[in-house]
Amino acid sequence: MITYQQVTSDWQLQQILLLQQENLPKNLTAEAIKNQGFLTVEHTYEVLEEMNSECGHIIALENEKLVGYALCMHPKFAQSIEILKPMFREINAVVEGKKNYMVMGQVCVSKSHRGKGVFRGLYKAMKEKLPQGIDTIITEVDASNLRSIHAHEAVGFRELKRYLEDGREWVLIVLQ
Repeated sequence: MITYQQVTSDWQLQQILLLQQENLPKNLTAEAIKNQGFLTVEHTYEVLEEMNSECGHIIALENEKLVGYALCMHPKFAQSIEILKPMFREINAVVEGKKNYMVMGQVCVSKSHRGKGVFRGLYKAMKEKLPQGIDTIITEVDASNLRSIHAHEAVGFRELKRYLEDGREWVLIVLQ
């Protein structure tokens, strides 16, 4: 049975980082990148912990083993991760001063648990655990990551905007 909760320990943060490493392009084959999707950002423990202190990350556990996560990233972290600065610039351009949103900083499901509803469960738990007054989740996906785009559409995300940054096309998406 899979349970969903917010991160409560350093061990859980370390497990997020291990699963993240397994799904970065540098650790995947070209076939896996195309068929299974990939992660873009490699977080440090310190940033992950600081983000978790503001709003607890959501994790999926099966028998106490981490099988997925969705990172909560408050807009106050807009300058914390270099590769995400353009995303926040684009968000600010389309939300026009609206401050009641949370950025989903990264979502990942272990290979063994894909196609079993964990992705949907992570977002359901995230929506339930959002801080008071937050009513919108925004994130972006590399336009070449079709598996991720389709998975986000399936849980109700809609496209806000596409933009180019450093030769890559990004899709800014929103869930309300």
